[in-house]
Amino acid sequence: MVRVGIVDDHESVRLGLQAACGDAGYEVVASGPTVSAVLDALAPTGCDVIVLDLSLGDGSSITENVTRAQATGAGVLVHSIADRVAGVREALAAGAAGVIPKSAPTTTLITAIRSVAAGEVLNNLEWASAIDADGEFARAQLGRRERDVLHLYASGLPLKAVAERLGVAHSTAREYLDRVRSKYVEVGRPAPTKVDLLRRAVEDGILPGLAPDGNGSSAADDRR
Repeated sequence: MVRVGIVDDHESVRLGLQAACGDAGYEVVASGPTVSAVLDALAPTGCDVIVLDLSLGDGSSITENVTRAQATGAGVLVHSIADRVAGVREALAAGAAGVIPKSAPTTTLITAIRSVAAGEVLNNLEWASAIDADGEFARAQLGRRERDVLHLYASGLPLKAVAERLGVAHSTAREYLDRVRSKYVEVGRPAPTKVDLLRRAVEDGILPGLAPDGNGSSAADDRR
């Protein structure tokens, strides 16, 4: 069963989402107007996905809310007004798995919750419009070989296999990957883990939306 937390400062929205989640067979384990209220209710069980509104009445920042929600181990799915481009960009940069506008059908949100619970990174039109419309979302200027390495590595291949596919030494592939990471740091979008690199590749159109590989990718995987 998918376990869901809901953060929205409009009670009617929370009640509607709870009903929709219940109809889908999901369990809403916490619901409230702030991240703090939901996190207090979650402990110690946790949940799989936290559905988060961007604009909350408590004055909390988007980055702080996404970061705190992620710290529970849950995926974060933004559910907000789609024209808040700067807020969407900030949420994506902080690591949100995707964004569904409040104008979208409830079935779209329910499907997205299941996808995020499965560890997938959404690649939808709201991502693209937010990134393209916001000049502050700086793309890393990657060379052809750097893009090739990022494409293959973020797709799930071990670095050794990436090197073999491109016909270069393992050390050369490592150098390209280090350059990629450095360039993302330079534009304020660090990618220390393999999953972070997947997010950056999706955000910059190097990869379509897809799920991280099933081996629990993390910083430890980067040493292969």
